[in-house]
Amino acid sequence: MTRGAPDAGMRRVTLGALAGVVGFLAFVEFTSGFLQGYYTPMLSDIARHLGVPDADVNWLEGSQLMLSALVVPALAKLGDMVGHKRILLWSTAITAAASLALPFASTFPLFLAAWTLQGVYVVWLPLEIALIWSRTRSREGRSLLTARAAGILVAALELGAISGALIGGQLVDFLPLVPVLVVPGVLVALCFAVIAFGVQESPEQLGGRLDVVGLTLISCALIAFTGGLSLLRLGGVGSPWAWATIALGLLLVIPFARWELRHPDPLIDVRLFRSPALAPVFVTAALFGMSVLGAQAPLSTFVRTDPAVAGFGLGIGGFATSLVIGVYLVFMVVGALLSPFVARVTSPRLALAGAALLVAVGYLLFFPFHASYAQMLTNMAIAGIGSGALVAALPAAAAAGAPERLTGVATGLTNSTKTVGGAIASAIFGIALAHGIGEAAGGTAGSFAGYLVVWGVCGASALLAAVLLLFVVPKTAFQDREPAAVDPA
Repeated sequence: MTRGAPDAGMRRVTLGALAGVVGFLAFVEFTSGFLQGYYTPMLSDIARHLGVPDADVNWLEGSQLMLSALVVPALAKLGDMVGHKRILLWSTAITAAASLALPFASTFPLFLAAWTLQGVYVVWLPLEIALIWSRTRSREGRSLLTARAAGILVAALELGAISGALIGGQLVDFLPLVPVLVVPGVLVALCFAVIAFGVQESPEQLGGRLDVVGLTLISCALIAFTGGLSLLRLGGVGSPWAWATIALGLLLVIPFARWELRHPDPLIDVRLFRSPALAPVFVTAALFGMSVLGAQAPLSTFVRTDPAVAGFGLGIGGFATSLVIGVYLVFMVVGALLSPFVARVTSPRLALAGAALLVAVGYLLFFPFHASYAQMLTNMAIAGIGSGALVAALPAAAAAGAPERLTGVATGLTNSTKTVGGAIASAIFGIALAHGIGEAAGGTAGSFAGYLVVWGVCGASALLAAVLLLFVVPKTAFQDREPAAVDPA
């Protein structure tokens, strides 16, 4: 009982600081979520509008993921150098321009280009977590404060995604597609004003010069790797050029790593991947990315597929699809808000493992249960709780485990590794869904065997993450350490 009063005082200080630090950033994440949820119910409509089959929708996911993998390391590093708010503004301006261009892109290549450029928004959450971490430097309970802030930001993100999915699904059922596509661009433009006038800059900037050589090397590696994945979609798994390009991308990582180890101020300190505090975070993020980023488009097109024509699917409209997505996102909010509490009661490692296990269970349940609306809702709810917890916990764990000078880089790397996992999954799903496409009546729906691959990969990757967290990762991982033990250099 004697410890009750200090704990209560600590909680009041923490929550008061949380409100001051998060501020307008919640609206930024609401906008980010709106972008992620708004388009999902209308992906089949976009495919019809552009005259492409459903399997080609995966090109949208894959291209945006590729750009994300390229820009996040550079923008996260620039955030540490010149200020996180400044990079937030730059990335928001680019996102607004791309979003406003989408309604006027009348061909698939033009739409793909604008859609790809819009993917710059993925750097928002890592920059925000880094900004919060930097602004709470002198406060007690810094890790807990950052974790709670991350939970609130992710809750705002998912509320935005719910709103986007419901509004997008409703509008696409009653309005032409072009005016429906204008809405996100207007919201992102408003978000730019909110950041400019409502968000304070990080108290410290490191300065220095951007590692251009390192950026070039890692960009070439990522372009080759993701380009090889794209060639796999075009030429199939038997294409030697595709595998050669993928191998080239992997080999190019070697000179990049050697350069970064010698550089006094590297773009990405590759020693972070050897850190016992950060390596488990990056591995978990990569495996989690396969489901949270790679499966969105296939799930949307599956529920929109007419079972009377293709023999599977639910054949529901845009608004009903948005309700499925909405349930998933509501439970992501629940998972994000529960994550700090569960980590405090058990441990951060067990909380992450439990979240990954829920994701695995949710997707593996699709194998026996996918024929009704209720079954889809149940599966997505289970996966949603785990996904929300992981989205909130991973960048916070990275911030807590990173050196002070590399907070933005570390939180950005959680997104980069998650993006690479999503890009790999997106390529696999695109190939799987396109295989046997001609068997479907009408020639536009993906193959049922392809959807089985989607659920299997999502479930297996999440299950592997849970196993690694439970049996490989040290029991003390993701917990506070002494500052001197943090820097892996």
